[in-house]
Amino acid sequence: MKILHIIAGELSGGAARGAYWLHQALCDLGVDSTVLTNSRSTLGDPSVISVAQTSTQKLKHLFIQRLGTLPTKLYRKRKRIIFNTGFEGIDITRHPAYQEADIIHLHWINGLVRMRSLHKIEKPIVWTMRDMWPMTGGCHYSMECDRYTLGCGQCPQLGSRSTFDLSRLIVSNKRASLPQHLRAVGISHWLSDCASMSRVFKEFVVETISNNVSTNQFFPIKKEYAREMLGLRPGQKKIVLVGAHNVTNFYKGFASFIDAINFLDTDDLYFLIFGDIAASVMNGLGVEYTSLGFLSDVVSMRLAYSAADVFVAPSRMDAFGKTLAESMACGTPVVCFDASGPKDIVKHKITGYKAVPFEAKDLARGIQWVLERSEEDYNLLCKQSRMRVETHFDSCIIANQYQELYLRLLDRAER
Repeated sequence: MKILHIIAGELSGGAARGAYWLHQALCDLGVDSTVLTNSRSTLGDPSVISVAQTSTQKLKHLFIQRLGTLPTKLYRKRKRIIFNTGFEGIDITRHPAYQEADIIHLHWINGLVRMRSLHKIEKPIVWTMRDMWPMTGGCHYSMECDRYTLGCGQCPQLGSRSTFDLSRLIVSNKRASLPQHLRAVGISHWLSDCASMSRVFKEFVVETISNNVSTNQFFPIKKEYAREMLGLRPGQKKIVLVGAHNVTNFYKGFASFIDAINFLDTDDLYFLIFGDIAASVMNGLGVEYTSLGFLSDVVSMRLAYSAADVFVAPSRMDAFGKTLAESMACGTPVVCFDASGPKDIVKHKITGYKAVPFEAKDLARGIQWVLERSEEDYNLLCKQSRMRVETHFDSCIIANQYQELYLRLLDRAER
């Protein structure tokens, strides 16, 4: 059984890291697994094939990505957030790695694979949806808009009032491109439910297999040591960690966290931030904090999670919430909203606190609830957090679930 994973973007980045960890876990299980990517780095892994390693290839794929976004320039009132058409990319059926594979496993494909080429794939296809893009007319999260269930049009992110706009054309292209032997997989029950209601996937079987985290890379470190390594000296104050790979994304809900601070007694709190955020935002709150900036390496992330007493994830919409699982793997409880992907991860008052969506006051109440536990109760929260990730979201657990899916699809294809 040979699996070919299609993963767009840098493998060292947060977006593609879960897909790469899955590939590694499959290899550990003895599965013949290969990655095809446009990442500039192959991480020194001989099972990773990059189509963008030479200077010429890099320029070609940069041009492809720019070309794919050109149609959005027609919409001057569009929101300045990520929006992809799927019109441009390579035809993977022409690549030698495709010929050798038994199953094609799609992950992120934007800027790498041309949607129209998918209908040429005659082998079983698994498409792991890691955000809403596979089912929408170009946006990665629809927020309050549910027009993806109707086939899009009048796209609020494009600032369009026309029923027959670019978003509707993108949905039509997706529907025409997907072969019937494709199996869609959501990384959370919320995302799978959205896909089942969508115009693109409503006629397909949609399964749920959670995103995965490597518990070999994310594990607890003594708080005193982690704080020393990061140069933190909070004294007797509790450390509240918040952040994301891109904090400024409007769906990450950082504004809700800022609002929640107003309901907290911050005299005994020390805030730790990671991600891209302007210093002026935190300075205006009058709280003691340290900004770690953008963290891309696992070691720094592991130290940040371990140094904190609680991790706050205020996302308004998230396909899964990998940072929540990473924090819990490091033994740090999580406070989040009881909505979208994160609600699958946190067990209320067992591994953290799930606040009423999207009430900043209850988010603050959750932070207080975690921090006010007795030492014995808090240690139990930490232990249960780690245990939940080990038993539900570890890469080996998830790889086994995918291996079972692959075998089912191959058995069906042989009949």
